[in-house]
Amino acid sequence: MQNILNTRLQKHWSDVRTGVYSVCSINPFVLEAAIKQAQSDNSLLLIESTSNQVDQFGGYANMTPDQFYRNVKQMAANLNFPFEQVVLGGDHLGPNVWQGQSADRAMENAADQIRAYVKAGYTKIHLDTSMRCKDDPKDERGGLPAELVAERAADLCEVAEDTYNKNQSGDIKPVYIIGSDVPIPGGAHEELEHIEITPSDQVEQTIILTQEAFLKNGLHSAWDRVIAVVVQPGIEFSDTKVFDYNREGARELSHFIAKEKTLLYEAHSTDYQVPNRLRQLVEDHFAILKVGPWLTFAMREAVFGLAAIEEELLDHKKDVTVSGIRDTIEKIMQSQPDYWQKHYHGSDSEKKLARGYSLSDRVRYYWSDKTIAKALDLLIQNLSQSPIPLGLISQYLPNQYWRVRQQQIENNPVQLIHDKIREVLKYYAQATAMGAA
Repeated sequence: MQNILNTRLQKHWSDVRTGVYSVCSINPFVLEAAIKQAQSDNSLLLIESTSNQVDQFGGYANMTPDQFYRNVKQMAANLNFPFEQVVLGGDHLGPNVWQGQSADRAMENAADQIRAYVKAGYTKIHLDTSMRCKDDPKDERGGLPAELVAERAADLCEVAEDTYNKNQSGDIKPVYIIGSDVPIPGGAHEELEHIEITPSDQVEQTIILTQEAFLKNGLHSAWDRVIAVVVQPGIEFSDTKVFDYNREGARELSHFIAKEKTLLYEAHSTDYQVPNRLRQLVEDHFAILKVGPWLTFAMREAVFGLAAIEEELLDHKKDVTVSGIRDTIEKIMQSQPDYWQKHYHGSDSEKKLARGYSLSDRVRYYWSDKTIAKALDLLIQNLSQSPIPLGLISQYLPNQYWRVRQQQIENNPVQLIHDKIREVLKYYAQATAMGAA
């Protein structure tokens, strides 16, 4: 049986409006909203976890691939969404997490990571071996030699294929993504002035070298299931800035892949692109659009709006304990700065503003903190006791006000959070022609 993702993408060459968006998040609110959106559109749902979020040791999310797979499956069941319409992907799988180790050790860990993902049931695998390890050589640009990148990708693909053949009873074989984006996923570390678009000859080299390495390893069938290559089309976001897609600047890339018609492009860091630019990306054969921080950014907007509503409604009541979630988030982020301090710069007030409102949305790393999760539970509990006054919803969540008024969503905090996230997802559903007409 062919992977439903591959079936979907094969339609792109007969209709360039056809694409897929990928929800790159482990946040339960985001995943529930994504399931609801796919259910509304009667579409497939592509969900991806990254190499540092989820791995064989638990990652920063403290979940193995098998645990995340089962969590998503349970969510789908709870919302009556057919799990056959869900595709789970692993993003940047390779030595990424272990770059500080020797290449041999890093690749051993990467192989174990790939085994864990494929054994769990993930069927979209991004083989990313572009990063240098502790004892690796450099090419003339200071990166890892392209031949070595290709060889390592083929070695990890061989691990994936062997794992599938030994452990999978189903008929859906993995599909593969090759290549890598620069800078690193999740938004740039610094305020950038210019984004370098991947040259088409570099893409061609990546494809040729990787194919040669696959065939050398006897991976003929696996090469037929390589569906896309990751490139940099000139889009990125940082703390305060978004680089919008310029289709003229990426025209060489678009023409190259259209001439080949063997692969498509996967675009990372598409967060915060305006809707018509998202649509242009798909039309220009960047048929897989990755989105992550924008979704948790939207969730944060909803939570902050609800926190303001809670304060207006309940702060003066002596018999009610308010959540204080905004203060709680700020205190936890200050006491545990590892996830934001390399990203946010400037004065104390500037860093405080960034902690709350930055486009890179480092808040997303803190939602699973027990103290913050408890405050969010209390916020939801407080605002679930009775319908929220419409005037307050209009003030702080105006788009959701209109959907409550039109009885499209219910007047409760969880639905309001989900709907805020779905505002973003609808842009992607429409851009990839996955949205309901």
